[in-house]
Formats: sequence, structure tokens, C-alpha cells
Amino acid sequence: MITHRHVPLNGIDMHIAEQGEGPLVLLLHGWPETWYSWRHQIDALAAAGYRVVAPDQRGYGATDRPDAVDQYSIFHLVGDVVALIHELGEEQAAVVGHDWGSIVASNTAVLRPNVVRGLACVAIPPIPRGPLPPMTETEQRFGKGFYQNYFQEPGVAEASLEKMSLPLFVWRSQASATLSPRKVSSACSSNQRRCRTGSLRKTWRRSSSSSPQAASPAV
Repeated sequence: MITHRHVPLNGIDMHIAEQGEGPLVLLLHGWPETWYSWRHQIDALAAAGYRVVAPDQRGYGATDRPDAVDQYSIFHLVGDVVALIHELGEEQAAVVGHDWGSIVASNTAVLRPNVVRGLACVAIPPIPRGPLPPMTETEQRFGKGFYQNYFQEPGVAEASLEKMSLPLFVWRSQASATLSPRKVSSACSSNQRRCRTGSLRKTWRRSSSSSPQAASPAV
């Protein structure tokens, strides 16, 4: 049975879902998902003899959402993973990522290989640092309408999202989920904190490049 709790780490309170006993496996969701996208894998891995933990990453779901953009650097996100492993009383974990979670997972393996026992990346392979800032490269390849670039200008994405039915947007964005629109609407009504449009785009409005000086202490 999946249980839920909050873990204080790296300056935030992180919501995690966990199940099972054995070697630790961390499941890192993509954008704009939450721990819930791993619900089937959690059951299967726990049944196979693993301790499975799926967090809501920084800025998502029931985990804290710092306001400052510079609090979402890859160093902070990797720091969250490292701190979570230690807060769970472990020295190492197998880290599995999907979509944006794959980028966080692979960077954790690069920056802190001592805490990563194994790495699996779903949908997005490890990507080396390129010659251009990421947002410059995506604009050149995909145009200004690419969602990551679209979210960079404050107020633009918010205006578009607020024209939509928020529960419908959340339902559509959870492509791997099976929640009905009615259930999503009920969840949003009972917990507005989880369904703020600002948090959905804030996780992508981060600096196009990072420097070691901005590193989170946990890294």
C-alpha cells in the first residue's frame, strides 16, 4: 500500500509517496506530472522487493514551490535528490527519471555518482551540455512557440492557461493518468494549492544557464 508524507530537505518540504522494503529506488516524474504518474510502477517494483519512493519534485504537486526562479537550477534539483536519499537513511539509490525527471536523474549521476547505484532514463536520454544556452537552442530548433520558450515571459502563459478550464488542463496534461475530469475537478476544489497555474509554468521559467556558484548546498 502506498503511503504519503512530507520530508523537510534542502530548504523545502517535499511530498513523497513510498511503498515496499529493500534497496531504494527513486522515481522522478516529468513535466507537468506528479508522483502519480508512477503509481503502477510503484506497485510492481515494491512487489519485486524494492523500497520505492516517488517524490513530487520541487515546484510540483504537494511539494513546496519557491518563488525565485534561481531556486530551480539543476544544482537545486540534484541537491533535492541527494538530500532525499540521505533523509531516507540511505547512502545510495537507483534513480529512474521520465521526461524532465530524466534530466534531473542523469545530472544527479554526473554530479554525485557516489549516491547513484543505477540510472534509468525514460523518454529523454542523458544530454551533455551544449555550446548554446538551452533556451537559445530550443528556440532555434523549434521556434518561439515551443512550450519551454513560451513560458519564459512572465504573464504570457498565465493568460493563456487562465482562459482554459483548469481542471480540464490538469486532466489533459496528466497524459499517463486515468483520473476522470470529474475527479480532477473535485481534487482541485478540495486543494487549490495543488492546481495553481503559476506553479505549472514556474518550473520551466528558470535561467537558461547555471553556474557552480549557484549550486544548492546539498549538491
